[in-house]
Amino acid sequence: MSKFGEGLCIMDGIDFSLEEGRMELNHKNHFNRRDFMFSASGILAAACFGSRANLYTPFIQKKELALELSEEEAKIVERSSMAKELMNYFGKGYSCAESILMVSLKHLELPEDSIWAACGFGGGMGKKDLCGLLTGGIMGLGFASGALQEERSEAKRLCGVAVDKYWKWWQSQAPLKCQDIRSPGTSSEVCVRLGKLAAAEAELLIEEMRGQ
Repeated sequence: MSKFGEGLCIMDGIDFSLEEGRMELNHKNHFNRRDFMFSASGILAAACFGSRANLYTPFIQKKELALELSEEEAKIVERSSMAKELMNYFGKGYSCAESILMVSLKHLELPEDSIWAACGFGGGMGKKDLCGLLTGGIMGLGFASGALQEERSEAKRLCGVAVDKYWKWWQSQAPLKCQDIRSPGTSSEVCVRLGKLAAAEAELLIEEMRGQ
């Protein structure tokens, strides 16, 4: 079990070493941030940050992404109002991130002009980076937690649980980055399929939060 000093921050000149099964600060070795992140001690420290470290776990297992829904997936989509509503926006002037946030807002009966929060996240933030269906879905979960009749600390906890589940679900479905999901010149159907499934999963998690 890791034990860190109070007020810990990662900065130049700080190393982490493993001693008697605990992570302790060690100021003896001084090197820059980049060296730290790629050192053995840096890797061990990252492993001790808990589930949030998994947010940066790359999708390693390459697999061919389906273009069409399976029979079971089609049933999941059919049961989801958000998944069915998604196609009213996706590819019709709304990016992937905007589309999934929009159906989340409509499901939550929140002001639709909040869609602008996702404006810069389409196409992997315009850099083919994190997929907008992933980032936009997480935004929707954030809005859902804000609509709960809970204390702020509890609402944030519930949001964290939902985001963790959504992230792990996504990692079971596809790579994190747009560039690894759809190659230039290939069919957009892979994104359509993922969008429907992501909207269905987001709706499920929103309802789970509401049921707490």
